Amino acid sequence: MNARAGTPAQKSDLIDVEALIRAYYDLKPDVSVPAQRVVFGTSGHRGSSLNTAFNENHILATTQAIVEYRAGQGITGPLFIGADTHALSQPATTTALEVLVGNGVRVLVDEFDDFVPTPALSHAILAYNRAGHDDQADGIVVTPSHNPPMDGGFKYNPPHGGPADSDATSWIANRANEIIADEMRAVRMAEPSAVETYDFRGHYVDDLENIIDMKAIKASGIRIGADPLGGASVNYWGAIRDRYELDLTVVNPLVDPTWAFMTLDWDGKIRMDPSSPSAMASVLARKDEFDILTGNDADADRHGIVTPDAGLMNPNHFLAVAIDYLYSHRDGWRADAAIGKTLVSSTMIDRVAGFLGRELWEVPVGFKWFVPGLIDGSVAFGGEESAGASFVRFDGTVWTTDKDGILLALLAAEIAAVTGKSPSVRYAELAEHFGAPAYERIDAVATPAQKTALGKLDGAAITATELAGDKIIGALSNAPGNGAAIGGVKVFTEYAWFAARPSGTEDVYKIYAESFKGPEHLKQVQIEAKAIVDAAIS
Repeated sequence: MNARAGTPAQKSDLIDVEALIRAYYDLKPDVSVPAQRVVFGTSGHRGSSLNTAFNENHILATTQAIVEYRAGQGITGPLFIGADTHALSQPATTTALEVLVGNGVRVLVDEFDDFVPTPALSHAILAYNRAGHDDQADGIVVTPSHNPPMDGGFKYNPPHGGPADSDATSWIANRANEIIADEMRAVRMAEPSAVETYDFRGHYVDDLENIIDMKAIKASGIRIGADPLGGASVNYWGAIRDRYELDLTVVNPLVDPTWAFMTLDWDGKIRMDPSSPSAMASVLARKDEFDILTGNDADADRHGIVTPDAGLMNPNHFLAVAIDYLYSHRDGWRADAAIGKTLVSSTMIDRVAGFLGRELWEVPVGFKWFVPGLIDGSVAFGGEESAGASFVRFDGTVWTTDKDGILLALLAAEIAAVTGKSPSVRYAELAEHFGAPAYERIDAVATPAQKTALGKLDGAAITATELAGDKIIGALSNAPGNGAAIGGVKVFTEYAWFAARPSGTEDVYKIYAESFKGPEHLKQVQIEAKAIVDAAIS
């Protein structure tokens, strides 16, 4: 933990926006250097222009690759494009439009030249494709999500509206790197003037009454505070307040590409993570002013829930409460609709699912795994421990197939309005009934070779028989919900578990761990987890 974590940013912490944008245009990537290649992680290609990792040629080539990919897939409908508030998002959007128009793609941008949250773009794609057109739409979101101000991000969402799968992103990344290596000869460009517009905000906000009990929230009179953390949801919260006549205050309407108003995250960096107590310190200072106070990251696909009685809720805690509430208050959902969770999310969710009599669908890390189930209603809720989730409408039909931080923040208000209890009070009740787990994610140093070995590790390679004094009853390298490889390993006992996965950006691997025996037992689990993993990959 950095000594300045949770304190206000100082001038020395701020980026030079002009230098960042100048580098976007001036620096040219060399794809023979791994750090300068187009690489799609779980949420698109990300990097900083200052490091020659997110520059004009990256976006020219990636957009051209997307054009070629969608043509190969027979996608001939409009492409929706939106961006968040990061400094690199605007030049990257302009670059993308030049290529899309140059290739004759029908493009729709925001009608009011507003920022576009990731869930609003997913909503737009699905709305178009549900409307019975002869063609299908897809989209691009220009965002590095909660990453620091110096970063840019570029993500492709195919016609299902959610994050593209690894087959698509691998093809797009490989083709983009080929284009860069060939000195951009394949790129076609034109003046981005022939574009159409779409009211992302209006369509999204008007539709919220079909998934959230807005009447109950209004009738309750609860006081809601919403902090966009300088992100794309900034104008959405005011529209939601006005459309549904809520007692809602946008506690910080500022948009600043340097994010000078932020408090520093755990590592001393500016990062718009609504699940981080350090990044949310200024929001937490106002917790007693509202019944429900919320935060979103830069593209509004993550949520942070703050209550007067508990402060910032652990994301796992709120997921458990959300599941408990929704599956008890949504009569229009399928009786066999499963509960979706990533395998690094809390086992509290497993216990709630068992109590509700619902199937638990456990998948690898990455929201893309929830997409098919949300579309057909077989999974009514999908959530990640990193404060990302979405669920289906009152009638059980799909809402978004990408994470929706605005939706989950409104759900917190609905829970308080309908039950008369804050989500944190309800979690305390769940913990009283099921036990109170201790959960934490830590990092362990690893060489590139060790990270590669961990990513390919088979659960059968785990030879340990005990974990922190309890018998190991399972070691997985594939998710039980869909059989997909988890890119690591998960080991569990009756009372605890850990999962280990290699980092995609640093020479570390991540250890997620949880214990129903308390914090001291959790520390022992973490110590032994590192020893077990190190033995398996050495």
